[in-house]
Amino acid sequence: MALDYQIVVDCAEPLTLSRFWAAAMGYEPEDNSALIEHVLAEGIAGEDDYTVVDGRKAWRTIAVIRHPEDPVHEFTGAGLGRRVLFQQVPEPKTVKNRMHLDLRTAPGERDAEVARLEGLGAVSVAVVEEPGASHVRMRDPEGNEFDVQ
Repeated sequence: MALDYQIVVDCAEPLTLSRFWAAAMGYEPEDNSALIEHVLAEGIAGEDDYTVVDGRKAWRTIAVIRHPEDPVHEFTGAGLGRRVLFQQVPEPKTVKNRMHLDLRTAPGERDAEVARLEGLGAVSVAVVEEPGASHVRMRDPEGNEFDVQ
């Protein structure tokens, strides 16, 4: 039996980093306004637990983006398919990622995509040449490595 999964990224600024990756991947930020309103009304969370982004309540320490074509849970706003969760952690990134994303572009579009990602705040690190292929190694705004093919 195959399992569903989500990718989880530890970071310092979940809202900022999730917005970068949403723009980079063409994903959408999840709208958890209804869930936040519910937990506030139940006394489970308080005003320090959320902020307002684009006119909607959002958690301060967790942000999630989802594929725009995947289904969404009506009440919670949680994506029920491909999603990436960004969670705030106290420690900074200190070493190379042991796992990273590869963003694949259409043939001939890599350089334009690299330029677009740099405009969003990514940094190009190197062009890596391999037999029969190459990719651009980049870092997101918090230094997490990823490749553009």
